[in-house]
Amino acid sequence: MNGADAVVKCLQKEGVEYVFGYPGVAIAPFYNSILDTDIHTILVRQEQNAAHEASGYARITGKVGVVAVTSGPGAENLITGIATAFADSIPLVCITGQVETSLLGGDVFQEADISGACESFVKYSYIVRDVKEIPRIMKEAFYIASTGRRGPVLIDLPSDVQLSALPHFDYPESLRMRTYKPTVEGHAVQIDKVMKELSRAKRPIICAGGGVHLSGAVNELRAFAEKYEIPVVCTMMGLGVMPTQHPLFYGMVGNNGQPYGNRAMNDADMIIMAGARVADRSISQPSLITEGKILVHIDVDPAEIGKNAGPTIPLVGDLDHVLASFLRHEPITCDHGAWVTELNKNRTESEADKNAELKKALTNENPAYRGVNPQAFVRALSLAMDDDAIYVADVGQNQLWSCANAVIRENGRFLTSGGMGTMGYALPAAIGCQLAAPDRLVVSVCGDGGFQMNMMELATAQYYGIRTKTVVLKNRWLGLVRQHQHLSYKDRWSVTDIGDYPRLDALTRAYDLDYVKLESDREIHEKIREFLQCENSVLLEVDVDPDWMAFGDFHKEYHR
Repeated sequence: MNGADAVVKCLQKEGVEYVFGYPGVAIAPFYNSILDTDIHTILVRQEQNAAHEASGYARITGKVGVVAVTSGPGAENLITGIATAFADSIPLVCITGQVETSLLGGDVFQEADISGACESFVKYSYIVRDVKEIPRIMKEAFYIASTGRRGPVLIDLPSDVQLSALPHFDYPESLRMRTYKPTVEGHAVQIDKVMKELSRAKRPIICAGGGVHLSGAVNELRAFAEKYEIPVVCTMMGLGVMPTQHPLFYGMVGNNGQPYGNRAMNDADMIIMAGARVADRSISQPSLITEGKILVHIDVDPAEIGKNAGPTIPLVGDLDHVLASFLRHEPITCDHGAWVTELNKNRTESEADKNAELKKALTNENPAYRGVNPQAFVRALSLAMDDDAIYVADVGQNQLWSCANAVIRENGRFLTSGGMGTMGYALPAAIGCQLAAPDRLVVSVCGDGGFQMNMMELATAQYYGIRTKTVVLKNRWLGLVRQHQHLSYKDRWSVTDIGDYPRLDALTRAYDLDYVKLESDREIHEKIREFLQCENSVLLEVDVDPDWMAFGDFHKEYHR
């Protein structure tokens, strides 16, 4: 057995099904060894997409996604995907080929200090210099990636180490890591404090973040909220923790959140932050929103607690364990009925106005705008999708329309790039999701800017027979930047007009996809039905007026 064989054997021990990547000379020994296994390899068309596809796979399965690329430009192309996973706490093990150890530091062909380049956005990185260290390093990498605050781990693997003989393979059954001991169970004293404060609170609220999904604590959070009638809002990464139409759910909060959700956060007397970072996109002024409130911050990463807002009760632990402790705790007496009634009134009024506008869009044959109302389209699309469907939103205006209007069902999922906001994420992530859940409906929704960043992954999907359902909201501009230029620079459009290319009907023929085009509101239901009923991979082009704002308003005053 050589080093490459040992790496592959470790992947088998970890139960790895898929490796996403792109080969090259420096990683060729690994890809030669993997041929002798039943691990599936997915050849992406650009290395960044290997991380995005592994991310989609990891987020749906709860397993660690695995990536393997070559040295130099291959590893460098991977950086954006690693940073995207790090920002959203997605567990990945990223294996990069490297030049021979004797050549390191010599600036030789395709040498890059990838571990140094990625230092600020990996949980940990290894440069393997001794073939005998491979089993230990691989075991540690999977453990670090999948425990505590999840995230990517980098393994830089010189080609000579891959080819070196390993006298004896012994994969560790357990680990002893003195410097890495994540806290899993919440402290009993802190849990008691939370329950006592909850019994006193008149207007409590839970703000659920992406950590709820990552810890597999969705059912526990729903049970906890229902047991004590606690209203729930969420961050962008927490969408799907509660079904959109759950009676205790009051939407996404933040700059682009639901007004009634933000109002609920403002009016609460107790906020339970569960697996959320208190980042600027969700809470732009933490000291203001938490003033005069009991703030409970629960996170598996102690570095996040108190970083942006000082909690009254800090609670370190994995959410599935912490929420289970809340549910096992001696029941408390509390009455939040009046608070829920107040929030329901606010939600009903806001949703009535919104639904009236959407209904008007679907029945008005002569609107002020050209094309399709993107809010009405997103709402109709999500309502037509299966109960367990996976909606993957890209970045830009399409992301914000999706967050505000998509209806997520009891067993559905909503995925997006929240922390880094990486354009081009949706299509490759959806491919990873479809591999993870081949029997579920997966739909990616992109703008025409983000779609063009990674549209080459249509070739990956078609080659491996992975069905894709892709929506492109086409407004011919970089819409969110254009919107910013409207609001901040008085309509001085600078490098945001991307034109009418590519012709998506021609592109779908090149990739052997089915093609559907939606050009008016009155066709929304018909075209969505045609799109979802396609048995083949399909692209739906949706014509959207560039004057639509991400907040949902159509601004005729800057209509071209």
